[in-house]
Formats: sequence, structure tokens, C-alpha cells
Amino acid sequence: MKPDASVTEVVLESKLENVEQAEEATRSVCAKLGFDEETVFHIEMAVHEAVINAIHHGNKEDPLKKVYIKFILLEETLEIHVQDEGPGFDPGKVPDPLAKENLLNISGRGIFLVRKFMDEFRVDSSPGKGTEVIMIKHVDSRIQSNQGGTGREHEGDSASG
Repeated sequence: MKPDASVTEVVLESKLENVEQAEEATRSVCAKLGFDEETVFHIEMAVHEAVINAIHHGNKEDPLKKVYIKFILLEETLEIHVQDEGPGFDPGKVPDPLAKENLLNISGRGIFLVRKFMDEFRVDSSPGKGTEVIMIKHVDSRIQSNQGGTGREHEGDSASG
């Protein structure tokens, strides 16, 4: 991490009502970087989805488990880490929400939305260590990365879950 980085950390109990705290922290951090209203909404939705997944799917809403959120603000980049204490999972095994057979499913769209709203996306998951979702948004919207991290989802150890 560069010395000029600013870090904000939030620890949440695994209760769905705590998603609002994550959203408030996201808005506060985004204000420091001067993102426009639409970009703030996209980042907030990505964090919302990642935190819901961490609470519901990762930690199984176990109140003894925590969700850790870290916002790293660099000069031109916002990096967000959302980590749970669950068993881990393989994002490659998540069904495509746009596939005909999944269009009416009420779940399974969180990772899809994160990929669409963020410039980079990666999942590091391993048994016994939980899952960490890493999302990056560039301050300058003209900076284009690989459109949501295609092909980077499997960095680190992956486990199905």
C-alpha cells in the first residue's frame, strides 16, 4: 500500500440489518473521492451485494461471525475488500443470472451486479479462511480495466461452497 493511502475499516455482525452501515460507510468514503452521484450509487450497490453475500451465504447469518470491510483510497482508485468467515466458494460455479433457466430466480445476481458496477473484481476464497471479495473503482472513468475482472476471479485458492 502506498504511503498516501487512506484506509477506513468497518466490522459488522452477521445480521442483514447491518447492510445499511456498510452503505453509509461507502457513501462517506466515496464523498472523499468526488465520485458523481451515479458512480456512488453503483459502488454502494456493489458493496451492498458483497456484504449481503458475506452475511447470508458466507457466514450463514451466524451472529458470532463478522464481516470485515476495508476501503483503501488511493489518489486515483478506490479499493474495497469485503471478507467473511464462512467456508469459501468458487464464483465460477455461480449460475449465470442471464441464462434462460435462471431469469426468474430471485437470487444469484449479486456477483453479476458487482462485476457490472466495478472496474475490477476478484474473489479470494479458501476453506477455513472465508472469502474475500476485492472490488476496484477508478476515480477517472476513462481508465478502463478488464470490465469487471473477467478471468481474475480465481486468483488465490478457490473452494466450492
